[in-house]
Amino acid sequence: MIFLSAGIEKLTGYPASAFTGEDAMSYASLIHPDDRAKVSDDTNAAIRERRPFQLSYRITTAAGKLRWAWEQGAAVFDEQGNVEALEGFIADITVLRRADLLALEQASLLDKARDAIFVMDMSSRITYWNKGAERLYGWDAREAEGQRMSDLLCDDHAAYSEAYKTALDEGEWVGELHQHRRDGSPLHADTRWTVVPADPASGIPQKILVMSTDISERKSNEARIHRLAYFDALTDLPNRASLLDHLRRALLGSARSRKVGALMFLDLDNFKTLNDTHGHAAGDMLLQAVARRLEHSVREADMVARLGGDEFVILVQPDEESIETAAHHAETVAAKVVAAMRAPFQLADFMYSVSTSIGVTMISGALDTVESALKQADTAMYQAKAAGRNTFRFFDPDMQAKWTARSELESGLRRALRNHEFMLNYQPQLDGDSRVIGAEALLRWRLPNGEILYPTEFIKQAEETSLIVDIGRWVLGTACLELASWQRNPATRHLSLSVNVSARQFVEPDFVAMTQEILAATGVDPHGLKFELTETLVVTDFAHTVETMETLRRLGITFSLDDFGTGYSSLAYLRKLPLDQLKIDYSFMRDVLTDRNDASIVRSIIALGGSLGLQVIAEGVETQGQREWLSQAGCFVYQGYLYERALSGEHFARYAATLH
Repeated sequence: MIFLSAGIEKLTGYPASAFTGEDAMSYASLIHPDDRAKVSDDTNAAIRERRPFQLSYRITTAAGKLRWAWEQGAAVFDEQGNVEALEGFIADITVLRRADLLALEQASLLDKARDAIFVMDMSSRITYWNKGAERLYGWDAREAEGQRMSDLLCDDHAAYSEAYKTALDEGEWVGELHQHRRDGSPLHADTRWTVVPADPASGIPQKILVMSTDISERKSNEARIHRLAYFDALTDLPNRASLLDHLRRALLGSARSRKVGALMFLDLDNFKTLNDTHGHAAGDMLLQAVARRLEHSVREADMVARLGGDEFVILVQPDEESIETAAHHAETVAAKVVAAMRAPFQLADFMYSVSTSIGVTMISGALDTVESALKQADTAMYQAKAAGRNTFRFFDPDMQAKWTARSELESGLRRALRNHEFMLNYQPQLDGDSRVIGAEALLRWRLPNGEILYPTEFIKQAEETSLIVDIGRWVLGTACLELASWQRNPATRHLSLSVNVSARQFVEPDFVAMTQEILAATGVDPHGLKFELTETLVVTDFAHTVETMETLRRLGITFSLDDFGTGYSSLAYLRKLPLDQLKIDYSFMRDVLTDRNDASIVRSIIALGGSLGLQVIAEGVETQGQREWLSQAGCFVYQGYLYERALSGEHFARYAATLH
């Protein structure tokens, strides 16, 4: 070295004198062995090309530490073009080199991040784009950098603008954005925007750091879970949970706005018939078709929901200022729905017609609750059914009172089954010689206060629910126990016992099995057991009825057609039924001595029974005159107050023993 400034000591730890003179050390010996060849090659190349050179390399200091040096210089040529010397300067760039390495390391780490990380300037142009962003969105860094984020990614520009404003005002924004990928597919991103302040000292301007995570799958799962929780799988309508939530919010809004809406409860008339005749697949098709018609019958703001089975609800939003206007609108909607249901439905390969009964109640947040609104609409629906079906009715407070009474009665019936409040009485049946030949089991309900209720006061309500099945099972079991006790007594073993079987109970799939179970449990001889059926049951499902009757008859059970003459009285089915007895209804007996029409009907029934080989029994025989008239007409089996009222089992057994 010809000359070195004193600054060399700060860089290498050696004084400048160490590199000059006879015993001088070589500066090149300080260069890291791995960097020497490149330094030599780059320097020689620059000399040959007669240009300056710039080098960066590592040196080992006197203290044994590594430092990065940056050297810039050029060759000095004489007049002949020979190299006389090299001159230039050397700088310590260790700090800068470490900063570069750190920046590279940090950039590498950012590229390894799974999340999309990018930076945009204050005009929304992207200045940095990591590998995670490439993977998530599909654009590489060269394509994305310089693009405006709002143009490249965003679907909802209003949401983007709101996020941008919030980030500038508060320094940060966190939220979800609807975006899209390069291929156009939608993307739901959980995003954090952080404003990075400007650094005037380093000349770095203000920027926004964006980190985005793909939450599309999570949002899809959430939507699927929400749909399962709040929508009916069959019809795709909102379900009960969704309806209750919307109704609650509608009432809260109504309480604030004082506006009025309506709630409609719909039930398809005789829907069970379709399931029974064509199967549940056809029933499901009908429910789906009904759902679509209902949706087209209401405004977009209104709600159609399915509660379950064939029950639907329409919520007409509380938008009207007066109850009169709201009622008028509700009437229009209800009439439109009734009319829409009248057109036949195409179900697979057949057409099917169905009607609907609709109950309507007006709703106001100032007066109603979710529970009261549903009860009132349900009550009104039953009123529509009572009015002949295929119509609608508005809620009537009187009907609400009846509904409350019906609800209390149903609760009482359940209690009666639990607490053994039911009992059976037995009304004697006598032949023409005034001998007891059997009895009819009559149900009574003894209330906790001792009051006795007769079937006319509660059976209809029981038949409208599944309670009639449970009550019927109790009646049959109790009657068979009583009959079995008569059969063990020589004085009463000849007696038969008639048990009324409701239509709802008779069509139960397990009715025959249940009957066999009771016969086996009680040990009764079924030849003494008689089932009384109504004409309504017979014509509802004739083929099934005949099949069940034949099965039971093979067990020894006989059959009586109860209340004959009050229903269809069709010879077409009567001659095909495995009957043993016709029963003349008491309503004809009441005026048989004074009313020609009633007398003619009774004579016809007696003659019909005789021609078909059936025994005829008259109930409601209260006077000796009625009994003599029946005898002259050819009826010789009687039941009524002329002989005895219904008795307890113990009193009946004593009564029958004296008249056998």
